[in-house]
Amino acid sequence: MKNLALVVVVALMGLTAMAQANQDPYYARRATLFEELPIGKKDIVMLGNSLTDGGEFNELLNNRHVKNRGIVGDIVQGLIDRIDPIIKGQPKKLFILTGVNDISHDVSADSIARAMEKLIVMVKQGSPRTKIYLQSLLPFNNDVREWKLLKGRDHVVVEANALLEQVARRQGVTWINLYPLFVDDQGRLRADLTNDGLHLMGKGYLIWRDAIKPYIK
Repeated sequence: MKNLALVVVVALMGLTAMAQANQDPYYARRATLFEELPIGKKDIVMLGNSLTDGGEFNELLNNRHVKNRGIVGDIVQGLIDRIDPIIKGQPKKLFILTGVNDISHDVSADSIARAMEKLIVMVKQGSPRTKIYLQSLLPFNNDVREWKLLKGRDHVVVEANALLEQVARRQGVTWINLYPLFVDDQGRLRADLTNDGLHLMGKGYLIWRDAIKPYIK
């Protein structure tokens, strides 16, 4: 029964990703653009959801080889669905951050970790020379703005990060724990780094940049 339940969860995640691509015009535009833009062996790919989408990482890191492959609203299964063009390019490095949208869809921390491990295995098998950097989920702050689908789910971020760190160790990829840099003493995203409780202001991207800069070099 446990295995059956897992199959159902994974299937539902896949359906959610497909529905998202079909119903969200922005997602479809961005995803199809990424299918056309080439990735090269010198490239450093930033893969994720709206947090990644919102960052001008090539400018932040002053590196023309940094390519942004973030899409607003994406989930782990969405990254799996659109990983092939990235694998095809055999990039030098891949930075991954996603999961909060999965939590808003009531996906468990365990299911997020399992899907992320599937993604990492796909990259390792398809592009074995790519160095993979798995980044932790960031906290959110419902006191700045209420995200109804995330209400009372702060603990899932913590649980998911613990499991994702285990995935990183098990798969031999680099774990980057961003969470402590963004959380306040109440377990929420620092109010000075956001204007909506979920997404980052400029100062937040500078913190993120400084955290990953050593791995870029």
